[in-house]
Amino acid sequence: MTDRRTQLADNLARVEERIASACAAAGRPREEVTLIVVTKTYPASDVRLLSELGVRHVAENRDQDAAPKAAECTDLPLSWHFVGQLQTNKVRSVVKYADMVHSVDRKRLVTALSTAAVRAGRELGCLIQVALDTESGAAEGTTGPRGGVAPEGVLPLADALAAAEGLRPAGLMTVAPLTGPYAGRPGAAFDRLMEIATDLRAAHPTANMVSAGMSADLEEAVAAGATHVRVGSAVLGVRPRLG
Repeated sequence: MTDRRTQLADNLARVEERIASACAAAGRPREEVTLIVVTKTYPASDVRLLSELGVRHVAENRDQDAAPKAAECTDLPLSWHFVGQLQTNKVRSVVKYADMVHSVDRKRLVTALSTAAVRAGRELGCLIQVALDTESGAAEGTTGPRGGVAPEGVLPLADALAAAEGLRPAGLMTVAPLTGPYAGRPGAAFDRLMEIATDLRAAHPTANMVSAGMSADLEEAVAAGATHVRVGSAVLGVRPRLG
């Protein structure tokens, strides 16, 4: 366990140096960027070590893994983020532990989250996942292969979140696309996300989170203006394959 703690501490220090350098290069204060450590496929013991090392935000993408892990860590001062594509039949479980859902991409999910949040007596921050690999002009509700709504669908979905009891529109999330006009151009993709975020804030001023950037492209995300970066393998190591 001591070796694992040392490994995580060293990895966290390297990631922190990358974020700090990216902030300095962009002329941004370091405190403007929040690190979310993506702990998917790793055990609760790693989450506990990360908490001891000062991590306050962790993320999961599969409810069947996240729910028991969060239950083991209820004594820790952590905010839990759900970042995976979310099926409506998992919503009741997710709202019990997640403080933030990054992957809202359809009105049916808004309705399900609202019902579950009210039942659980919780308020949930919701990020709209934007698919930047969809065709320009895609209809509202059209999603990319990794989830997300087309840019044209962001404002209607934000309006639905704002009107939904137990939910609040918190901002936007994206994953650098593998196909389409932004494939291989994460910096351009994140710049486009910031344009959409500006329009969103004009309609919903408190929806000011921008979750973008992962282990391979966090520098581009910070340069574009991301407020949150989601880093997994650079902190925890290369993940084992899921069966």
